[in-house]
Amino acid sequence: MYPTLEEIQAANRYQLCSWYRRLPNPGSSAIGTDKFQEVLLRDRVLLDLICERLKEAGGFTRAISKAIGWDS
Repeated sequence: MYPTLEEIQAANRYQLCSWYRRLPNPGSSAIGTDKFQEVLLRDRVLLDLICERLKEAGGFTRAISKAIGWDS
């Protein structure tokens, strides 16, 4: 599930990196439903904001990448 706008605005660099690595593709939660387009657009806006904030925060570091790993 995607974080809210408020959660994204309050997130620290580590949390932004974690979301960037682990969030499912935009719209994934609504595949095959009549809400797909709505969810896809909402998720895309949120993911774009995560990417923008992550870039402003300096992106990934080796330490953050190692700490997050690839597991869920």
